[in-house]
Amino acid sequence: MRFTDATPDEINQVMELAHRAFVEYGKKSLAERASFMKAIALALEESGDELIHTAMRETNLPEARLRGERARTIFQLNSYADACLQGNWLEVRIDTAIPDKNPPKPDIRKMLVPLGPVVVFGASNFPFAYSTAGGDTACAFAAGCPVIVKAHPAHAATSQLVADAILKAARQSNMPEGIFAHVHGFSFEVGKALVMHPLTKAVGFTGSFTGGKQLFDWASQRKEPIPVFAEMGSINPVFLLPDILKDAAGATAKMYAASITLGVGQFCTNPGLIIGLESDALQQFIHDLGKEIQQSAPAAMLHPGIIKAYKENKGMALLQEEVHLVAESEKEVRDIEALPTIATATGQAFLQNPFLHKEVFGPYSIVIRCKDKNEMMAVAAHCEGQLTCTIMATDNDIENNMDLVTAVKNICGRLIMNGVPTGVEVCLSMQHGGPFPATTDSRFTSVGADGIKRFARPLAFQNWPGQFLPLELQDENVMGIWRTVNNELTKAPVK
Repeated sequence: MRFTDATPDEINQVMELAHRAFVEYGKKSLAERASFMKAIALALEESGDELIHTAMRETNLPEARLRGERARTIFQLNSYADACLQGNWLEVRIDTAIPDKNPPKPDIRKMLVPLGPVVVFGASNFPFAYSTAGGDTACAFAAGCPVIVKAHPAHAATSQLVADAILKAARQSNMPEGIFAHVHGFSFEVGKALVMHPLTKAVGFTGSFTGGKQLFDWASQRKEPIPVFAEMGSINPVFLLPDILKDAAGATAKMYAASITLGVGQFCTNPGLIIGLESDALQQFIHDLGKEIQQSAPAAMLHPGIIKAYKENKGMALLQEEVHLVAESEKEVRDIEALPTIATATGQAFLQNPFLHKEVFGPYSIVIRCKDKNEMMAVAAHCEGQLTCTIMATDNDIENNMDLVTAVKNICGRLIMNGVPTGVEVCLSMQHGGPFPATTDSRFTSVGADGIKRFARPLAFQNWPGQFLPLELQDENVMGIWRTVNNELTKAPVK
């Protein structure tokens, strides 16, 4: 099935419809938004094997993985719908008037309101959970925004089937025309036109640094700059402290080999950098990790472009001075398959060569051997912003390395203790975002219901008659949501 790039006229038409839909959708209650999102979840659940088999053909992902990812996407839609209805994300603040104060204090009431039409770019590595009906789309609908999805060309047919399910749910839920639109585009010009269109009010993106930064730059160059919430990758450093390696080098190596090769390394939380102090225990860890990698089976990557980039970037990494190959998979490999690979280098080499800081997207990781704690601190200081950082340590290790813990905390969005970064739980406390260049705005998450806030802005109402206020701000609190009234968190009516 071939899809043609959207023309400028087609893009303008969908943006005009989205703008009109924004006005109508803004009149819908939280309950109606939530019901719409649950209808999308049900439509995905009823999409059957056709959707799964189409995604298998386009992505090389196995059936079990895709069924699990579709289930996660359905869970996201339902859980974000529930969060939408609960209204905590609205951050309602009410400060009532004090007329006899000098000067008089006005009545001020504030809440988050939707931004407007949101453009979402589908991600290549998650055809369901981070694409057409993924977290960005769900969050935008919950916030009260129409969505325009640009399908990822690597799974265009899959994206179209999901888009059809969303449109079916929109019709069944009596949503306004233009609440959702789906466009195709292999050319960069399609993405640029969507971002630069004056009716676009925000952008959601998951993908490469190059792609995300370009969208951010375009959005900043507009007459009216708009927010771009781009997740752009991460090497997710792992810091191995001495005592944990003495106690469990083999078990740690086995755990990390599984994490590095999970999903052929095609996760933004893949542990691409492992840092330890030079010692016999670290050498044992490297040996054990190499053995595990040698026994790891190669697997097909998502599409030819990704395997090409993996081979090129890995090849360049291994050509760097002082970088040594530890092990590659010994299994037979086909052209589309990626060889799991481990390399190693000194801390000094890492500090002197910025290329070693770059992500190699795929089943690759490099172990950095630091000569002492000071060099490990320097390596941490030279790591750029990350989605995650991990510390493998005993309690004694932590007590003896609090400066390192503080330094690592300052460069990531999620700090993991004695685990692996792969696996992102969909829950309210999850932070999936981090300092630049991991994302373009570290204050927000793209996973969990707090992600709704990316597509909303605060609006304060001063001295408005109660009957003209949004229901969420009226005295009676008929919606029963949590609100901060005169500095007290409560569900009670305003007295």
